[in-house]
Amino acid sequence: MSDSPQAAGRQVAFAALRHASFRAYFLTSAAAMMADNIEHVISYWVMYQKFHSPALAGFAVLSHWLPFLLFSVYFGALADRHDCRRIIQLALVLFMGVSLAWGVLFLTDTIQVWHAAVLLTVHGVAGVIWGPASQLLIHDIVGAEQLQSAVRLSATSRYLGLLMGPAVGGGLMLLLGSPIGLLVNVLIYAPLLLWLWKVPYDGHRRQVEAPRRATGLADTIALLRGISGNRTIFSMILLAGVSSLFVGNAFQAQMPEYAHDLGTDEAGVSYSILLGANAAGALAGGLLLESRGFLQPRPQMAIAFTVIWCLVITGFATATNYPLAVALMFIAGFLNLAFSAMSQTLVQLHAPAQLRGRLIGLYNTANNGMRAFSGVTVGLVGSLIGIHWSLALSAMALLATTLGLWAFAMRSAR
Repeated sequence: MSDSPQAAGRQVAFAALRHASFRAYFLTSAAAMMADNIEHVISYWVMYQKFHSPALAGFAVLSHWLPFLLFSVYFGALADRHDCRRIIQLALVLFMGVSLAWGVLFLTDTIQVWHAAVLLTVHGVAGVIWGPASQLLIHDIVGAEQLQSAVRLSATSRYLGLLMGPAVGGGLMLLLGSPIGLLVNVLIYAPLLLWLWKVPYDGHRRQVEAPRRATGLADTIALLRGISGNRTIFSMILLAGVSSLFVGNAFQAQMPEYAHDLGTDEAGVSYSILLGANAAGALAGGLLLESRGFLQPRPQMAIAFTVIWCLVITGFATATNYPLAVALMFIAGFLNLAFSAMSQTLVQLHAPAQLRGRLIGLYNTANNGMRAFSGVTVGLVGSLIGIHWSLALSAMALLATTLGLWAFAMRSAR
């Protein structure tokens, strides 16, 4: 298969869905992603009601993303050596155990800050365990020719989970209450857990030789030095890193307080709508980007979307009107999907074939791992100066940095 962008553009949309096993994985993993987000919706809401602590909400972001920064390479190597089905099942058991523990602690009203910190950390570790194994599993199912389609559709299932999680989580809180809602949530993980016992793919059946992986800081520095002359790759990895560092998705953990400040603290529905609006915007962006020939990836366009995203996030941070805040969250989700998908595509298309896997791994470290520190820039700083100020200032700092990257990319274009 050709490595050229033109070849990538001839890929058939939704090709991976022709594989029955991938269709099953698509549906069951979407349900698991929904369960993951149901847990976030309910636990963040109850933590806010119980502790009113922006610092704890900031720790929620830190504990979710820091494992990606520290352990992605290790769990990638683990997935290379062992049955990916069992690794994903281990992650699912951890997810289910965390949801069960939240439910019991809320039901008995014995939750303490240290309980929350431990559960948030275990949840973050479960996420990084799942990631590499799932990528190898879908590669094994669909093969190299449909891999791009499978990756796109897997991202779509994630955003379906992000969209449905707030809606279902808010409904469970209203109908059953937070504790029972979390106990019911445990069962939503079960279809994927059970399907993995019967699927024949283990992530290694095709026996494709893996490229050499970065194993340490020195190797990562050497990789950065090797691609420093490629302004497109370098600027897109930097764009992913700084956007995750300054803002990321840290505002989601603070959403209960934003909902409260907008006058919607009496029910979880309005809070869930705010979260759902961001996911709906991202899902709309994903569908639009899937349209053939629309929004062809260019560094300047990815950076322009980021600049607009900064302005929209600043508008949300200063909004005092609930419908306006919902509209801005929808636009922010659309823009975030647009620039993140475009920047990752540019890295993949411009990477030398022999370095492509490692460069995508480096991009993922920047895009996911650096989100750990947005819990500091938005959450912990928000505990000192207020979350509206911290989010607005973080977005403005990102705007200034992004404009510098724009000048860097423009020099590349000339």
